Amino acid sequence: MLAHRRWESLDKADNGWLRAKYHFQVGPTGNPEHAALGPLMVWNDDEIAVDGGFPFHGHRDVEIITYVRQGVLGHRDTLGSEGTIRAGDVQVMSAGTGIRHAEFNKGDVPLKLFQIWLRPRAMGGKPHWDTKAFPKAASRDGRFAVLASGYYASDEGALPIGADARLLGATLKSGDTLRHTLGPSRSAYLVVASGQIAINGEPMRPLDGVAMTDVATAEITAFQDAELVMVETG
Repeated sequence: MLAHRRWESLDKADNGWLRAKYHFQVGPTGNPEHAALGPLMVWNDDEIAVDGGFPFHGHRDVEIITYVRQGVLGHRDTLGSEGTIRAGDVQVMSAGTGIRHAEFNKGDVPLKLFQIWLRPRAMGGKPHWDTKAFPKAASRDGRFAVLASGYYASDEGALPIGADARLLGATLKSGDTLRHTLGPSRSAYLVVASGQIAINGEPMRPLDGVAMTDVATAEITAFQDAELVMVETG
């Protein structure tokens, strides 16, 4: 089953320095059709203005993945970690028993990113932060590459997370077709970061999302050069 979450159907917020669209329901007034998918409970499409950002704030018992689409993200946290994350890079943060961090636009163009929250496999873990660059042309052209993972020993090289899920990314040239077999849960959430595609024959426009449940294989055809980001859930 494919349940599309079209860009125009997503809840949104505009705080001036932050413009956000929400693929999953945020609060009791959010779209009730956009419920969590297994451990996946948040997928925000954020645009942060130049000189804007989140001041120090805290999280606990959540796995947070940030996928930078445009610009440069700056990060600092109470573990002493500090990083600069550029377009195509991924950062992961396991909040565990508690962590405070700040994130801000460190570049000279609007910062665009996906922020993804997952319920952890176990509560009260040790806080952790890491980041890694995943060059699109080298690792993702025409196939899904695993960027972060909480399972599968074969996912070597992916950033570790403490949730039953994994993050994948792919780039497709116009006219290419990609067939991807989903994991044992047969469920995933996919967003078209750019371009236009069809998934199992159903069209998707830029920034549309789709929740897949009880789907064995996803067949994706690109009508334009496309960038795809997907979370498979356990």
